[in-house]
Amino acid sequence: MKHVNFPRWEKLFVPVLLPLCFWLATIFAAPAQTNDWVFLDNGQVRLGVKKNCGAGIGWFSQSGSTRNLINDWDTGRLVQQSYYGEADGSLWNKKPWRWNPVQGGDWHGHGAKVLELRVETNSLYAKTLPKHWAGGEDLPAVLMEEWISLTGKVAHVCFKMTYRGERLHPKTGHEVPAFFAQPDLATLVLYDGKNPWTNAPASRSQPGWPNESRRMTEHWAAYVDATDFGVGAYVPVSDHLTCYRFGDGELKHGSCSYFAPLIEFAITPGKVFEYDLYMTFGTSAEIRSAFQLLQSNQ
Repeated sequence: MKHVNFPRWEKLFVPVLLPLCFWLATIFAAPAQTNDWVFLDNGQVRLGVKKNCGAGIGWFSQSGSTRNLINDWDTGRLVQQSYYGEADGSLWNKKPWRWNPVQGGDWHGHGAKVLELRVETNSLYAKTLPKHWAGGEDLPAVLMEEWISLTGKVAHVCFKMTYRGERLHPKTGHEVPAFFAQPDLATLVLYDGKNPWTNAPASRSQPGWPNESRRMTEHWAAYVDATDFGVGAYVPVSDHLTCYRFGDGELKHGSCSYFAPLIEFAITPGKVFEYDLYMTFGTSAEIRSAFQLLQSNQ
């Protein structure tokens, strides 16, 4: 598969941040609380994690709505942690890959194991044993954790990765996190200018395939539909992202909208990395306003 060039990232590993796409499908429906799903609902936001996919976030909607804004087509979609290391001889779809612990599961559809799950009224904690995306094996040298809480229309997710291995993985780019939205949310909205948080006009575009890069100098991005309604993510540690839209736009065919805020670092013995993700829904102006309020309170 041919990749686009990334001015800053091509020499790193971002060109392989393409897929986390396509395997066995299930038709979209609003799931009830089942053995596979655990939901939080505060009367404004409904958020669900999939226990059979490492407790990755697979549902985000307005409370009471049957419209899920997150794409949970397979173990590689969702909203989930994903990190990269050295080339290790693994293959993804017959293509050379590298060490890639992910929260959801491998590309063959085998979900990662949830080691611990605690749920309270408006909060959730999960501990996950990640899988190698290409190789499919469990990676006990890596521990992934997440803390999720709901406040108003905002979900706050704290992600943590602890590396307990001995191998040194070189400095490269990581998805913080991989964020998959439904394909009808076709327009990417973000601010990429030099005057953040001044209400300067946001940038709107429809990414193509394969990956494209964007700056996000307000540290947030959103996908919205034709009515300007959608879902957004605010990640304070990142100021740029990779993105694409895959497929023909039909959910039943496996289509999706994707972005991943990026940050680079080496994964060395004893490495612990934590970061915050904030999610909300609404019009692009409402999403931006919610994130600006968070930024002003930090």
